Amino acid sequence: MSGTDFLYPFIEGDERDAGALLVDLADSAAAKTAESLSLRDATLAGQHHELAALADAMAARFEAGGRLFTFGNGGSATDAGAAAALFADPPAGRALPARSLAEDAAVLTALGNDVGFDLVFARQLIAHARPGDIALGFSTSGNSQNVLTAFAEACRQGLLTAGLAGYDGGAMAASPDLDHLLVVRAQSVHRIQEVQAALVHALWAAVSGRVGEEVPR
Repeated sequence: MSGTDFLYPFIEGDERDAGALLVDLADSAAAKTAESLSLRDATLAGQHHELAALADAMAARFEAGGRLFTFGNGGSATDAGAAAALFADPPAGRALPARSLAEDAAVLTALGNDVGFDLVFARQLIAHARPGDIALGFSTSGNSQNVLTAFAEACRQGLLTAGLAGYDGGAMAASPDLDHLLVVRAQSVHRIQEVQAALVHALWAAVSGRVGEEVPR
């Protein structure tokens, strides 16, 4: 068995020149890495002012006792969970209250079955959120209906609303329910989600630098 059989068995089965294949795979990985890094740098630079404004607004909400609710579908649900975990259990600095609305399978499936999947995040905001909290939604397309519905509910309740989207921002870019939107202008879902992760880390670092230390009880 060659070194990449376990990763690419369908390729290796027809490939007679394993050395050339390994070179091609390494070149492909290097090119994708370079593309991702270039997109990350361009996005962080292009979104600098919007990211700073969002960090200011989030820090003010946290300082006033607000909480962060994150949400998304599929890979964006994973990103939402990672964002909530970063704020709630950071590698340094103050822990900030954060929760992913995509983390509880029982709640998601119950709501999806009983009231419809478009409402799985909005209904949780109705149950748990209050004015002064923060709603942070993820969608690579910017068109996820349950994310848009959650933003509408969050706006109605007086939450700070922020989104991360790809492509041209999709419906999120035209929504009156978003206070802030960070867009990764790319056509690849993989590159979009990689750079969204970088934006989340930059956002956390900016917010962390703006909030004071936790007040001892």
